[in-house]
Amino acid sequence: MTQSALASIRDAVPDDLPALSALYNHAVRETTAIWNETLSDPGERGRWMDERRAAGFPVLVAEADGGFAGYGTYGPFRPHEGYRETVENSVYVMPELQGRGIGGALLDALIGHAQGRGLHVMVAGIEAGNTASIALHAARGFTETARMPEVGLKFGRRLDLVLMQKMLSA
Repeated sequence: MTQSALASIRDAVPDDLPALSALYNHAVRETTAIWNETLSDPGERGRWMDERRAAGFPVLVAEADGGFAGYGTYGPFRPHEGYRETVENSVYVMPELQGRGIGGALLDALIGHAQGRGLHVMVAGIEAGNTASIALHAARGFTETARMPEVGLKFGRRLDLVLMQKMLSA
């Protein structure tokens, strides 16, 4: 477990699945942070978590103010063997707790986990209008490597994708 001044970070447990699913669904319904339109339930999120862990990927939960504050994970960047040392992260924080350093604590823990596994690159795919996420990643050494106009579609809008990456090993 990692402890910061604002949040404690730990591995997700089955009791987290309702909150994790609710936060994921909020992002699906209300934001362009994820370009999925399909809602999830705790059972689906449990299967997803089991698959992540079986592949050696973390699912971490942040707690703040005595409760669930967000989650983070990383997984394959692309499915082909040549990308086996490159992962893509995802970090979600409860809307009312954003801006308190919780996302940074989660991202720091994910970076540390990936470095501990000897991974080489971590990637973030971020909707171009999500300046808070872009700033969060930049503050941790991610650099913008691509900007792809109109590759996504959500809420009837064309979305631009910013790819950022951080080298985890020399």
